[in-house]
Amino acid sequence: MIPPVVIEEFAEEPPEESQEGPPELAEETPEPAEESTESVEEPAPELLEPVQSIDRVALITGGARGIGRAVALALAAQGWSIAVCYRTSSRDAMTLTESIDAIGGQSVAIRADVSDPRQAEDLVQQVETRWERIDALINCAGPYHRVEIMSETAEGWREMFANNLDPVFFLAQAVAPGMINRKWGRIISFSMATADQLTAQPGLTAHYIAKAGVLVLTRTLARVLAPHGITVNAISPGFVDSGSAPSTELNTMGRRIPAGYVGTVDDAASAVQFLLSDEARYVNGANIHLSGAWGI
Repeated sequence: MIPPVVIEEFAEEPPEESQEGPPELAEETPEPAEESTESVEEPAPELLEPVQSIDRVALITGGARGIGRAVALALAAQGWSIAVCYRTSSRDAMTLTESIDAIGGQSVAIRADVSDPRQAEDLVQQVETRWERIDALINCAGPYHRVEIMSETAEGWREMFANNLDPVFFLAQAVAPGMINRKWGRIISFSMATADQLTAQPGLTAHYIAKAGVLVLTRTLARVLAPHGITVNAISPGFVDSGSAPSTELNTMGRRIPAGYVGTVDDAASAVQFLLSDEARYVNGANIHLSGAWGI
């Protein structure tokens, strides 16, 4: 039986989790493979400027770490109410909500496996019950693994589609009715640089195909939802420092990028903020390359 979606109130100290992540393309927030039992000092809440006043609600999947976390903090500083969906990163989610609370913002962390349509629908219902609306859906979650195509398992293959493509579809279906009723909405999904080129990817095949599928789904949703004042766009990062790669590896990556440096999670957050703005109201079905000209 699939467990129900659970809102974490953090009444008790959650178990410490591993921060293990992939070494290179950090286009979204990969989930850790397993939990660690080691005791790690909890980071202090980040100090931000007091929130501005804006009456918007954002649901961010994979929001506890990496790009999703940066997006959540940036929007909270603008006054957005933030619902963060995570699957295993409970300690990171707790620290994030504490940081948002410290600046007078509103936030909630909800544990859910959005690869399951029932949990995805329940997640949306919980957020809408709490704040009566969801103005923006931001799909940041997207774990991946590297394995040669001829060594890939059926389970590993399916996992990449279940965690990278299916949630975008399930959640878009769930949030669209409310956005249509209000005649305003934003849906943003993270793909990956070069996914639009359909190049061979022997060691990342399933993940790459799923991310290409995100682009097709983005354009299709944009066509369908545009008459209702809703924009649907994608962001495709290249090399982004999300905190999982060592500095030596980042320096090596930087030499492969025409811009000469690795992007930051704040670069990704800025792209999201633009797509959410009224200035981007006519940007629909687009794919923004966030790569310093790498992969184009």
